[in-house]
Amino acid sequence: MSTGAIRHRWGRPRSRSQRDNRNGLLLTAPTFVVILLASILPLALVVVFAFSEIRLVDIPKLGTEPIEWSLENFQRALGNPAFWRALGTTVLYASLTMIGSVGLGLVLALALRRPFRGRGLVRALVLVPYVLPVIAAVTIWQTMLNPQYGVVNAFGREVLGWESSIGFLNTSTTEIWGIPIPLSLLVVVAFEIWTSAPLSFLFITARLQGVSPSIEEAAALDGANGFQITGRIVLPQLKGVILLLCLLRFIWTFQSFSEIYLLTEGAGGTQVMALKVYTELVTRADIGSAAAYGLLMSVVLISLLAVYVALSRRKVDLE
Repeated sequence: MSTGAIRHRWGRPRSRSQRDNRNGLLLTAPTFVVILLASILPLALVVVFAFSEIRLVDIPKLGTEPIEWSLENFQRALGNPAFWRALGTTVLYASLTMIGSVGLGLVLALALRRPFRGRGLVRALVLVPYVLPVIAAVTIWQTMLNPQYGVVNAFGREVLGWESSIGFLNTSTTEIWGIPIPLSLLVVVAFEIWTSAPLSFLFITARLQGVSPSIEEAAALDGANGFQITGRIVLPQLKGVILLLCLLRFIWTFQSFSEIYLLTEGAGGTQVMALKVYTELVTRADIGSAAAYGLLMSVVLISLLAVYVALSRRKVDLE
């Protein structure tokens, strides 16, 4: 038996490419194990729980009794009016936050684009809400909006002539000029815009660095004013990053939990899908129902991502 045959028999690679493949597998194995344990396995368990009737008290019995598969969790969720209310609230919350944060970030990036004295300090102050810990930001807002000693209600009573204090964090709707307004939801939206707009500002500012000033100078020489230069030259070049920011912001906000829970705990018409999942899991101790809600959330996000990918490919094909 030749030396090559002996090496092949004992599992040793006969070529350098085979050794490289083996070394590559060994190097990527730890990463694969981490992904398997942190992402794939939990996702598989969520799918199993969503299609089975299981509660928290049934956890010790897992593996000892056969799983009863059913669609009852999804049927109850889709037939529950609370699910559709939570879904509508989530879509409205995510849409308003997406528009507000990306729009405010765009305005700030354009306003701070030209050099001026103190621009670095202003940019640093703009980033403060984003780097501020969530619990600290929530505490600040709760203190300002407190009905007894909050500065907002004090200003409203003393200056604006309010007859009584307003519970900004627990009022579902209020009428302004006869129009019902979801007050608490708008407060949560404003808080999310305040904390997330700096990220949009950073993305757009970075993209603005790549806009060639020579094109703007040529347009100015041709007689274009500032609004025309911004609308016809600058904004078209920001279309890609704005679309990406809209997608990311909608996805992140759609599954937002900590900000809303810390601010209102779902009161005042602010119960979004993430809070509904939490309620099903913690309050009702129904793992199967919570997993079903989570999967339905994932279906919405995957559908949105598929639309974005399709639009991106269409844009590439047109180009």
